[in-house]
Amino acid sequence: MRTLIKNIGLLVGIVPEGVLKKAGKEMAETGTLENAWLLIEDGVIAAFGEMSYRDRRSSVSPEDVGDPLAGARDDRTEVIDAEGGMVMPAFCDSHTHIVYAGSREGEFLDKINGLSYEEIAARGGGILNSADLLHRTSEDELYAQSMARVREMVAHGTLAMEIKSGYGLNPEDELKMLRVIDRIKRTAWQAVPVKREAGSNVAEASSCCGAPTVRSTFLGAHAVGRGYTHEEYVRAVIEMTPEAARYADFIDVFCDEGFFTPEDTDRILKAGAAAGLRPKIHANELAVSGGVEVGVRNNALSVDHLERTTEAQIEALRGSETMPVMLPGSSFFLGIPFGNARGFIDAGLPLALASDYNPGSSPSGDMRFVMALACIRQRLTPIEAFNAVTFNAAAAMGISDSEGSITPGKRAHLILTHPGWNLTRLAYQYRTPWIREVIA
Repeated sequence: MRTLIKNIGLLVGIVPEGVLKKAGKEMAETGTLENAWLLIEDGVIAAFGEMSYRDRRSSVSPEDVGDPLAGARDDRTEVIDAEGGMVMPAFCDSHTHIVYAGSREGEFLDKINGLSYEEIAARGGGILNSADLLHRTSEDELYAQSMARVREMVAHGTLAMEIKSGYGLNPEDELKMLRVIDRIKRTAWQAVPVKREAGSNVAEASSCCGAPTVRSTFLGAHAVGRGYTHEEYVRAVIEMTPEAARYADFIDVFCDEGFFTPEDTDRILKAGAAAGLRPKIHANELAVSGGVEVGVRNNALSVDHLERTTEAQIEALRGSETMPVMLPGSSFFLGIPFGNARGFIDAGLPLALASDYNPGSSPSGDMRFVMALACIRQRLTPIEAFNAVTFNAAAAMGISDSEGSITPGKRAHLILTHPGWNLTRLAYQYRTPWIREVIA
């Protein structure tokens, strides 16, 4: 199957083949092409170039593909006229908790009344509250609620997402969550929008052939489950890990003040590695916890949160393969510090951004808002923020070889905007309707 997108006003996010992430000054750069076309064959980007067919900077020459507009006369080729709209890679969200039951809006009122995240947790709320709700919810209902959030994220332009367990906090319920995530992986095509009303932020869903990419993370060590001592629960998580590995791609630990220590984290990550699960870490949300360092020592794919860091964490990450991931939506909702994104990039490190979509500290999966927060509150340029929510976010899931940029051979996970949009306007007018079509 071939799809030709023609009359693209701005094609953005072009990355050469073989590049897997951007770091430091590279994050301020992205390949662009004006007045462009893009050809998709069998679900992957085949070629792109200028509508004039004279661009020698594009990935191929016209002689390689022939006249791309000839596809308009081919019954096998779908032709989309972008009418001057921007085409960019779809968002990648490398940190979500969207499999949860019900809502924690009551805790929203607690926050308004002055209670901190830690105080709510100490009163039995927070993660434990979500675990109680999830325990009472059937697997089918949990899947239905979670798929509604997947559809919401896709409608806002996210076509790759990592989903964590962590609201089960006992073997039975953690596995229930992982089974739901696995079911989402197999049915995610149902969330792909195929039609959007003009000026709307909401897309209709249909059973088309494209599907979002879903990665699964076992986060049994999100909090100590009810009825366990701390040490009993650490051992229980380690014992759960081989069974969890039947469904999960990664293992994660909330290594932070009041939750799990670096020593606990090291034990759990080593059990995960023995079961074939690569680490991802929650670290430095509430305090400088030591989680970054233990993550790097265990070759974590990413260390996430990083609202509170020092030069020691920057030095620990320097030269490693671990991607720093910041979650500005959590900082915004909780009123806690925003991570030192500017300092990380200026130190030559890579950076990804994610939504942290969850019921207690970041109840939104809108990656465009994440991008805007990074510009407004963390002083990133629009291009730096864009790279952090697409290409580097894909790297934080281990999939930047297959998506996250405009590169021949990568999956055609794309956003087509209404005419007149560019990356600066995307972050500046962060609530104005902008998506014409999400293409999977």
